[in-house]
Amino acid sequence: MSTTPPPRSGPSPDVRSARGEQAGEDGAFGWLRALGPRGRRAFAGAFGGYALDSYDYFTLPLSMVALAAYFGLDSGQTGLFTTVTLVVSAVGGAVAGVVADRVGRVRALMITVATYAVFTVACGFAPTYETLLVFRALQGLGFGGEWAVGAILVAEYTGARHRGRTLGAVQSSWAVGWGLAAVVYTLVFSFVDEDLAWRVMFWTGALPALLVVWLRRRVRDAPTATAAREQDPRRGSFAAVFRPGRDGEPGLLRTTLLASLLSTGVQGGYYTLATWVPTYLKSERGLSVVGTGGYLAFLISGAFLGYLTGGVLTDRLGRRNNIWLFALLSALCILAYANIPHGADTLLLVLGFPLGFCMSAIFSGFGSYLSELYPTAVRGTGQGFTYNTGRAVGAVFPTVVGFLADSWGVGGALVFGAIGYGVAALALLGLPETRGRELA
Repeated sequence: MSTTPPPRSGPSPDVRSARGEQAGEDGAFGWLRALGPRGRRAFAGAFGGYALDSYDYFTLPLSMVALAAYFGLDSGQTGLFTTVTLVVSAVGGAVAGVVADRVGRVRALMITVATYAVFTVACGFAPTYETLLVFRALQGLGFGGEWAVGAILVAEYTGARHRGRTLGAVQSSWAVGWGLAAVVYTLVFSFVDEDLAWRVMFWTGALPALLVVWLRRRVRDAPTATAAREQDPRRGSFAAVFRPGRDGEPGLLRTTLLASLLSTGVQGGYYTLATWVPTYLKSERGLSVVGTGGYLAFLISGAFLGYLTGGVLTDRLGRRNNIWLFALLSALCILAYANIPHGADTLLLVLGFPLGFCMSAIFSGFGSYLSELYPTAVRGTGQGFTYNTGRAVGAVFPTVVGFLADSWGVGGALVFGAIGYGVAALALLGLPETRGRELA
């Protein structure tokens, strides 16, 4: 009688291994495990860079009332700060995209972070309105490039299955930086005279310099994407992203134009709110510094959850459906927020959460969507140009609100931001769905 046990039925070791890998990628943090050690360091670098980018950006909107009083500015002049920052960011973003395609994602990321840190600190030393305007414009050079470069760095480490939620998590760092800025604002403006407090806010913008050191030591580009990029003679070519289709071969011109329009609409709506809500809360709703910080806490916490939720939905619903859904909801939230009657401060507080949620969830798919629309050799160029062109053209919205605020009031003028979300919805009609597309 044989003592050898009969063979067991069931999957082969290879299949069991594949199932183990699949199981490891499931769950709430499966997307993070799937990145691997190098990918997680890239994620940390992009997350930190974008959080600090956000922090440095919001030093201005939070200090706007104090700046207007210090330099004697009207609403149009204060709105010009945001417009100049975002217009120049288009140049910075386009240049950073080309640099990322030619010399690598990590090197480009370090350059952008260092740039926005240096000029944010310089803003704190500005002696005149005109000098501050110039320094803020130069800060936009770094501000414009950081997100696109960081998003591409992480996207190239991420498989198609988790790309939406992974890039949504990177995007959520904007709310982290925004929240940190609101906390520092509350502390600084509570204990320091306003004439000095706005300068202190800008000086704290030196924090990103520490991140540059860590990026240089710990983060590397994705090897497969790097090899594909370096072997393609088109890398970093503006001509390639504006080439129309010919001889039966598809070009990128249509994609570039429509993606720029999409970005314009979404960012026009977003920056209208980000720029003017703090002023609206203080000047028209009569809230104190601490009260404004409390109301912003609801808005920012909604934004953070919106980024994470939007990341999951962009993987499940698709890139286009996620943007369509939250374009509609964001427009409705703006209209509701701007028309809350005076005295209904509790409603103003509560509605801040869905407003922050919707206007942030729409961004969660941008990192994956724009990355998937372009081939590896011109991914930085295409994404950097389209995203930051949207910033530059969308920057007109906060300035228009600033001029309208003198006659309509800030609350009434905020409604103008809803138009941007309609523009974004129209642009999507000409763009393809890219969910499931793998990146080289």
